Amino acid sequence: MKRACVVLGVAAAILAAAATAGYVWAFPSEGFDTRGGGTFDDWQICRTTAFGEDGFYQVSDTGFRPAIAFESLEEQADVAYALGEQMASQYSDPVQRAEAIFTFVRDRVRYTSDVDWSGNEEFARNADELAVSILEDGLGDGDCEDMTVLLAVMYKAAGFRSVIMLLPEHTAALVYLPDYNDATVFFELDGEPGWIWAEATGRNNPLGWAPGQYLDMDIPAYEILAETPAYEIPVGGTAPLTPAPVAAVAFAETGEEAASPPYFFIIVIGLLLLLSLLRRARTR
Repeated sequence: MKRACVVLGVAAAILAAAATAGYVWAFPSEGFDTRGGGTFDDWQICRTTAFGEDGFYQVSDTGFRPAIAFESLEEQADVAYALGEQMASQYSDPVQRAEAIFTFVRDRVRYTSDVDWSGNEEFARNADELAVSILEDGLGDGDCEDMTVLLAVMYKAAGFRSVIMLLPEHTAALVYLPDYNDATVFFELDGEPGWIWAEATGRNNPLGWAPGQYLDMDIPAYEILAETPAYEIPVGGTAPLTPAPVAAVAFAETGEEAASPPYFFIIVIGLLLLLSLLRRARTR
C-alpha cells in the first residue's frame, strides 16, 4: 500500500509538471500542424505568435497585417460573416446595428487568457472558430485579439468599415461611425475622422469608450479590406491612427516562441510505470 501511494504521488507530480509546462490535453488538432515550437493552421499562419511573416498579426519592424482576419472574409467567409450579415438584416439603423454587434461580442465572449483555455502562452482564434464556440455553447472563451478579430469581421460583414489596432501588449477594433453621439472620443485614420473605439474586453465597456492611456499616441492601425490570408508583409502596410492631440509613439517588437519538449511521451511513460507497479503490488 505504501508503494502504491508513492507511485501515485510520482504520477501526480508528472501530471502537474506537464500541466504547468503548457501541454494542451484536449486541443482540437484537426487542421493544425505543430512544428518548430509553433502551431500552424491550414493557411500556414502561426497561431501561437503574432510576430514574423507567418504570425497571425505579421508584426514586423515596419508594420503589421492581421492576416488571421482574412481567414473569415471573401471566399473564406463563413459563420462569423453570416452573423454580421444577420445583424445587418435585423437592424436597418447603423447605430443600433453597430451597438448590437459590439454587445454580442462583449457579452458572449468570456475574457480568458490563452494559457487558461488552450495551454499556450499565446494562441489566436480566427473569427469563425470563436463564433462557432458561441453558437454551440452560448459563450466563447478568448482574449483581446480573439474579440478584436471577431468584431472586425462582423462589422465588415454588416456593411461597416472596420480597423484592427496594434497596441503595446493589446489590440482593439475601430468601426467607422461618424454619427455616433455616445463616443467618448473620435479618431482619425489617414486624416479621416469618424472612427470610434470598440473595446469588448470589459463587460461594462460601452461602444465608443476608449482607454485613456491610448489617447495621446499614434497607433498602428490596419483597415480590414478584401484580402487573402496568404502571408506577405506589405511595405508600409499600416496607417497612422491618431486622436488629437498627437504624440508620436512608435511600437515595434520582435520575438519568437521557444520550442516545447515532448511532455506527452513523458506522461505516457509515467502512467505505464504507474500501472506496472500497481499490478506488481496486487500480485504480492
